[in-house]
Amino acid sequence: MTTLRTFQSEIEDIHNREISKQRAQVLLDKEKEQKYMKGKAKEDPAPTSPLQKHGNANGPGRTEEAEDRILTLLLCQNPGDYDLARDQVAALLTQNNGEYVLRMGQQPSHTELFSSDLNDESPGWSGTPRSIEDLDKLKLQITNVVEEVGGKTSVLFEIRTGHPRTSLLLRLPPPNVSLTPEVRCAVVGNVDSGKSTTLGVLTRGALDDGRGRARVGLFRHKHELETGRTSSVGMEILGFGPSGAPILPNTAKSNDPDIIRREKMGWEEISLQAAKIVSFIDLAGHERYLKTTLYGLTSGAPSCVILMVGANAGLIGMSKEHLAIALALSVPVVVCITKIDMTPPNVLAETVKQVVKILKSPGCRKIPVFVNSVETAVEISTSFGTEKLCPIFQISNVTGQGLDFVRTFLNLLPSSEGDTEKFAVDQPLEYSITEVWSVPYVGTVVNGIINAGSVKAGDAVLLGPDSNGNYQTTVIKSMQRKRADVIRGEAGQCVSLALKRIRRAAVRKGMVLVSKTDTPPRG
Repeated sequence: MTTLRTFQSEIEDIHNREISKQRAQVLLDKEKEQKYMKGKAKEDPAPTSPLQKHGNANGPGRTEEAEDRILTLLLCQNPGDYDLARDQVAALLTQNNGEYVLRMGQQPSHTELFSSDLNDESPGWSGTPRSIEDLDKLKLQITNVVEEVGGKTSVLFEIRTGHPRTSLLLRLPPPNVSLTPEVRCAVVGNVDSGKSTTLGVLTRGALDDGRGRARVGLFRHKHELETGRTSSVGMEILGFGPSGAPILPNTAKSNDPDIIRREKMGWEEISLQAAKIVSFIDLAGHERYLKTTLYGLTSGAPSCVILMVGANAGLIGMSKEHLAIALALSVPVVVCITKIDMTPPNVLAETVKQVVKILKSPGCRKIPVFVNSVETAVEISTSFGTEKLCPIFQISNVTGQGLDFVRTFLNLLPSSEGDTEKFAVDQPLEYSITEVWSVPYVGTVVNGIINAGSVKAGDAVLLGPDSNGNYQTTVIKSMQRKRADVIRGEAGQCVSLALKRIRRAAVRKGMVLVSKTDTPPRG
């Protein structure tokens, strides 16, 4: 693991140095162009993205002063105060990419909440105390205000005893598919830990029968159906509507495996309805397919890694290798302990003890947090990546226990494209290719992630490097995102591009598309 981390650090250092050189050169060229256009010798400051102006959208993005100001204005009966509160709510949603969790009432400290020892006498309560009547009035007022600005409000949780408090999800539906926030999650774990079954239950809605019925619709190959083991990089998406409810097919209550496999919602249908999309990268757990799993973890640029651990087996086999790889890649880790319905209590306790011990070890240095309530899921969803927290969910795909906490957690995760440090919008185009197809009547189609800049249909770009280190010119004929047609893609998004006059044999995984310049880059 030390060797892998050293190698990864060296690669990251080289990559960061090259990126810094390129960005410095771009800024220098922009400054020269601005001086030429304005005829001034004044040096212009480096451009900042809108997200940088309003703070990092990847963090909680919470301003308690703004929340208190809005709630105070809404409790007043003055129409002018109501209009002012509506404008401030609209500004708050705009600054946080159309999504905000509004907390009302006194809030517990994260230390007490995450330690599972929270009670009314716990220290560290903060915020303005609100009565139940005030909370009900504010909830109605907030709902009306958000509807007036074109959004939806949903109640995440509500506690009416002790310290009354409520958390509301305010969300604006995206104007089109190209602007829908996306969260990429890689699912790893040892063989037979329940990865595909859990994804089948989350994305299809129907519970499992204890024999893998829920995973049938996820397999891509015949031998996967026969053995029950994933051998390829599978992709599944889960959409959440503006109200926060998951978008599931109408066959969620069916028990027929053929209907579950056949009658599923298309990606385009989900994308058109969703206000947020969670993309799952279903990876292989068998040791034989470790190379495939490594490729999925490195090429997919996931925001978090979901490590599946079978409660009956514990953290064994490839689970430890997958955890080591996720730590080496500096990707936040989420642990899901599955099969709790069939595991004896003493075995489950041993598994939990083992997981906690490994997470606290010097190699991991994570703080395990057991998510046993919706309130914990809401609070940890935006802070676990920056504070070295590791959420632990205990779930059953047969009884459905714990799945609501997982869905709430996934619904509130910050979008992958919101990470402006990793994906720079104001830089030249850099698009890494992860998949290549030859589509009839369309031509060569590539899939990948936009690491920097933006791209739109009709742009002239450079494809390379080939075996000789050269780049060739091509044009973007059309674009799709989650199998829905779009005309533009931004940094951090995963899009598919149809390339003009390019043979399938001329493209391989690992190539890049870059902006066309007078002096082509050298491979």
